[in-house]
This record gives sequence, structure tokens and C-alpha cells, in this order.
Amino acid sequence: MGQGRQEKVATSLAGAVSEEISASLAAVDADLERRYPGDPGTRQPVHTVYVPGDVFAADTVRSWGDRALAALDEHAPDAASFAAVLGLAEELAEPVHARVRAKLEREPIEDLRVDFEDGYGNRPDAEEDEAAARAARLIAEAYEERTAAPYMGIRMKCMEAPVRDRGIRTLDIFLTGLMEAGGLPRGLVLTLPKVTYAEQVTAMARLLDAFEKAHGLEPGRIGFEIQIETSQSILAADGTATVARMIQAAEGRATGLHYGTFDYSACLGVSAAHQASDHPAADHAKAVMQVAAAGTGVRVSDGSTNVLPVGPTEKVHAAWRLHYGLTRRALARAYYQGWDMHPGHIPTRYAAVFAFYREGYEQAAARLARYANRTGGDVMDEPATAKALSGYLLRGLDCGALDIGEVARLTGLTRADLESFATPRRADLTASA
Repeated sequence: MGQGRQEKVATSLAGAVSEEISASLAAVDADLERRYPGDPGTRQPVHTVYVPGDVFAADTVRSWGDRALAALDEHAPDAASFAAVLGLAEELAEPVHARVRAKLEREPIEDLRVDFEDGYGNRPDAEEDEAAARAARLIAEAYEERTAAPYMGIRMKCMEAPVRDRGIRTLDIFLTGLMEAGGLPRGLVLTLPKVTYAEQVTAMARLLDAFEKAHGLEPGRIGFEIQIETSQSILAADGTATVARMIQAAEGRATGLHYGTFDYSACLGVSAAHQASDHPAADHAKAVMQVAAAGTGVRVSDGSTNVLPVGPTEKVHAAWRLHYGLTRRALARAYYQGWDMHPGHIPTRYAAVFAFYREGYEQAAARLARYANRTGGDVMDEPATAKALSGYLLRGLDCGALDIGEVARLTGLTRADLESFATPRRADLTASA
């Protein structure tokens, strides 16, 4: 009854009211767009490997891959034994093992940082100058020869007074060396450690601005990660979240927040035996980082474990299980990146990542296909969920856990389709809420 009836539409407010409200919120609209642009839609590496400046060599990436493969051959030579160590389901054993080996042969490191901070220490100026120039030359050559990791750069010393000048000089030498070798690579990443005040982040932004002007580069070309390693970086003296201020203090240059497991734990007085990425203090810090970064386009990275998979097989297996478990725990908490400190960590990093995506990709693909085709199902999904589902599939594709063919077969979508769902306009999300 009444199905064909045309309803009378009536309003009470004059059009001027809506215009006045929009005008009153214009500044808020602009601020939202500036502060919360959303995820950049670029690839996020699953890990970062730190190599001291004096150890980094032309063959470091390949050497880590070879050492990781050797560890697999010695301590888990086939899919069944590797799955038994990690507790992988039977149906995942072969595909995960095969993909881990292929990854170690093709792209063993996704993100490499040549370290001039804790892993390098304080050296004579001439020695650090030489190491910084050498790092620039080797990285430039690696990109030219297509042997580089997708992302590479340095971690300089921090902006605190005792080492500030040394850190600035190392950064200048490194960036200048890259420019003289042909320009800054697209995968360049810089890390600023031990940040305690937002003003130190602003100082880094000013430093990079000066470098860009000196070389005629596009303003904002060089971004950097902020390493969260002190209590002051989480909670300021006035009780506010410092890390949120730091993101804004970077003036659009911040690309990531990296949690420093051991420095942060020590800062809070956590004893050495209990310093770990799953400690409650670590969970609190990373939760604050995650909320501060949400919507800003700044990615959050977990820390590392210092338990190395070395020695007899029994000890290697125990270290692998620990690392695998911590990585899976981080992934479930939406920390899609972490640190790896040893070549022996690489097999379990990729095993955890690949298992995470392969366990859930069929369900995620089916849900996204139903959403895209508006066919319904047993779960009512909205644009925000479609964003999460497509982001999950894209991360799986980027790291090698999934193939575009199998994803396309289950979703009927191209990569471009996935990317459009993963980076919707804010209006699309708010209109459906």
C-alpha cells in the first residue's frame, strides 16, 4: 500500500542556514584535510634492517639473504620441519615455505638503514665522514645496478646537544653524496632517533628544507621517520601526547613512527630480562603512537627482539618461535612493520607475514567481492571496512604473500580497483557512517 505514492518533501530551514554553518566550519574542513590526509597508498615495508655504518657493504642485502637461506637449510630444510617449528597449519606449510625461500632469493631485505647511531657509536670525525660518504656511494650504486632493497637510507645521530653537530654533518655528507651520484633515490628513507621534544622534529624539517633549497629540490621532497625511544616522546611534561605534536612539527615530512624497544623500556626502568615488544609498557607506547598517527599518513613500526637465532638447532628453533609469535602478535594489532636485527630473523619475519595474509585472504577477498558487487552476505560491510579489506590484500601483494592472479580470481578486481577502495575520499567514508 502506498508504494507508488510520491511523498511530499518539506523543509523548515532557509538555505542561508546551511551556508552559514559551512562558512563557520571552513577552517575545520581545511584543518582536517591538512592534518589527516589519509594513508599515502604507497608500499609499506614489512621490516627494517639496521646495519652499522662500518659493516655495511655492497653485498649486504645479498649476504643477509644467503645467510638466511643457510639457516633454513641447516635448521629447517623442508616445509614440514619449518611448519613444525612454527606451528603452521598443514595447508600453509608448503606455500609459506616456498614463498619464504623465493623471497630470500629475490628480495631478502625490504628496508635497510645504515646506522650511524647506537649500532655505530662515537668514532673520530674523519672516520664517520668516510663511512657516510661510502654509504652514499654504495647505496647510489645499488640503485643503479638494481641490487638495492626497495627502501634504503641512514639513521643519523639525534638532535641532542652532545651529538647534534655530528648528526647534521653525517646527514649532509650522505645526502650530498647521493646528489653527486645522480640524485636522491625514490626509496630514500631517513631516521631521526631519540626524539624527546617536538622542537627537535621541527629542527630536522628545517635542516631538510635548507638542503632542498641548496640543491634546487622540490620543497618537501625529503621525508623522515621519527624514532620513539623515550618516555618524553609519548607523554609531555604537561600530560599531553608528545608524539601527536611531533607529527605536526614535521610539517608534512614525517613518514613513520618507529618504536625503540630497548631504549624505551630502559627509560621506564624495565629490567633487561623483561625488555620486549610485548611488555605492557611497549603496548601502551605503541597504542599512543597508533592513535596519534591514525589518518595522518604516518605509518607505525613495531620494535625488535634481541634474542638471536644462533647456536645449536634447539636454540635457533626457540628464537624462531619467539620472533614468529611476536611478529604475528604485532600484525594482529595493525603494526605491519618491525625491526630485524639478524639474518636469522628474516625467515620467521616472512613466514609470519605470509601466514598472516594467506590465512585470511580468501575470506577478505570474498567479503570485498560481495561489497563491490553489492550482493550482500552474512556481514554488512561499509566503505571503511572495504578500505581495510583492500588494504589487507594490497599489503599481501606488496610483500609477496599473495599473487595478483589469485586475488583477481576471487575478487574480480584489478589492482587499480583495490587501490581505489583502499584510499577512498573522506566524503565517501563520512557519508556512510
